[in-house]
Amino acid sequence: MLNPHKRCQETRRLLNQGARLLDVRTEDEYRAGALEGAINHPVQWISAGHVPKDRKTPVIVYCVTGARSRMAKQLLMSAGFSEVYDLGSYQNIQAC
Repeated sequence: MLNPHKRCQETRRLLNQGARLLDVRTEDEYRAGALEGAINHPVQWISAGHVPKDRKTPVIVYCVTGARSRMAKQLLMSAGFSEVYDLGSYQNIQAC
């Protein structure tokens, strides 16, 4: 597991290279506050088969504790995404 500083660096590098940041929490959680530039795409949508069309762009997923992001990563990889990064809890880089 990356330490917080390395996690921040890696996340910034991926975002600078065009990765998409997906907040897989509920819509209410997202409205209460999200990371800058994140797109809300709840894990429930992904499990129902509603995934982003572009499977080639790297994706970074996050949630509150890491449980939903872990599930989202598995579902996206099964749907044909080649690069999915699990940030886990948004608190891991919130202070970056």
